[in-house]
Amino acid sequence: MPRFPPHPDRRAAVVTGSSAGIGEATALALAEAGHPVVLGARRLDRLEATVATIVAAGGEAVALALDLTNNDSIDHFAAQAQDRLGPIEVVVSNAGDVLPASALGVDPDDFARQVQVNLVGAHRLVRRLGPAMVERQRGDIVFVTSDVVRVPRTYMAAYVASKTGLEGLARALQMETEGTGVRVSIVRPGPASTEQGANWPTERIDEVMADWERWGIMRHHGYLRPMDVARAVMAAVSTPRGTHLTLIEVEPEAPVVGPA
Repeated sequence: MPRFPPHPDRRAAVVTGSSAGIGEATALALAEAGHPVVLGARRLDRLEATVATIVAAGGEAVALALDLTNNDSIDHFAAQAQDRLGPIEVVVSNAGDVLPASALGVDPDDFARQVQVNLVGAHRLVRRLGPAMVERQRGDIVFVTSDVVRVPRTYMAAYVASKTGLEGLARALQMETEGTGVRVSIVRPGPASTEQGANWPTERIDEVMADWERWGIMRHHGYLRPMDVARAVMAAVSTPRGTHLTLIEVEPEAPVVGPA
């Protein structure tokens, strides 16, 4: 049994992919706002360092290992999250996997892995935590997607397919939970300065960027900071009841061009 009674003022939150980047920034923002937070990712040492930062600042947080390619890991994570912090009121599905490969060039196993992390695993976790929210008639589920849904990019076939599917899942879930007290939101960020793609070979990055410029996708060289996206997530979660932010698009501002 959970150690904490279900109470609307105790809004425990789960954030996936919280060992770095947008997920870490979101976990820190939620904790600063007073949410007890469960951080989930594969790199447990990174999670524990963030938890130490939150606790040192007076917050409440727990680090739990989570591998979205492993169903048992997802199920165990969901059970442990509720056991450690009580009823989960906020779920931020942020974890993502991306490889620089074309639709015809990507290994099918790599394609399937990205779909598993970005879509199938995300659904399994929400399926584990969402029904209790509906039963309590309150809660927020936020899916962090990508602007590749609106403007597909080359060399990201699996990422485009899975993030597009994730928004389809979110849209269907919005309709199905309407009137239940559970709000489902999409936060759709543009290019961001995170660890995603940091391990791509330099020559591959140059090839990909050149192709994006050929297609007119790279309009400028501005990038979002992780906290920029975290603020959008916080807006969805913290907006007063009676308002539902269904889709928040976040794009980097273009660098200011000086006088000619």
